[in-house]
Amino acid sequence: MTVDSTIRASLSEDFAVQTARLKELTEINADTGDPAQAHDRAALLAATRQSLEQISGALRRIADGTYGLCQRCETTIPEERLEVLPHARFCVPCQQKHHG
Repeated sequence: MTVDSTIRASLSEDFAVQTARLKELTEINADTGDPAQAHDRAALLAATRQSLEQISGALRRIADGTYGLCQRCETTIPEERLEVLPHARFCVPCQQKHHG
């Protein structure tokens, strides 16, 4: 699958945004003593790190030529799925099996 440069650019931009968000979240001295705020901040940090991992993985797959191929069954992931979820690693049937 040939990767459209707009997909690569979009993923790179998302990576920069998420990196900035992670930096902001880690630099904030948010110890307010409120357990709910601490929990929310921890959840935001975890979600941001997961997003960075997913985007990094997609960029690696672009670099090694495996972007758009299901990591389980190796079929081509439909373009529509990649447009909605550019970091998708699995086709829909394999994703459903994976998350069961």
